Amino acid sequence: MVLLGVLVFAMYFGTVHSVQQLAAEAARATVQGLSEAERAELAKTQVASIVGSYPLIDPNYLTVSAAASPNDANLFNVSISYDASRSIVFAFEGLIPMPPKTIARSAVVRRGGY
Repeated sequence: MVLLGVLVFAMYFGTVHSVQQLAAEAARATVQGLSEAERAELAKTQVASIVGSYPLIDPNYLTVSAAASPNDANLFNVSISYDASRSIVFAFEGLIPMPPKTIARSAVVRRGGY
């Protein structure tokens, strides 16, 4: 049972790391945008183009949002939410304690283009 828990949580942590990396890559891609709308589109396009490199992520359950930071107009925030409930990790629900089914991560970059 302990080995099963180790394997399940290793897969979960791999998924969490993948979501964070997607957010970071998308945030870096927004630097080249000139407007908030263009930056948001660049973030979504970047995620769509690289999500296939992450085998633990199903792009159908991924949500990307990108907007200027409400606290500082010079910062741009990219947030990614992933519904992991259909992941193999949750096939063992009931046998071991489970982590949250929704993984949410974000990355912030300073605005570029000036």
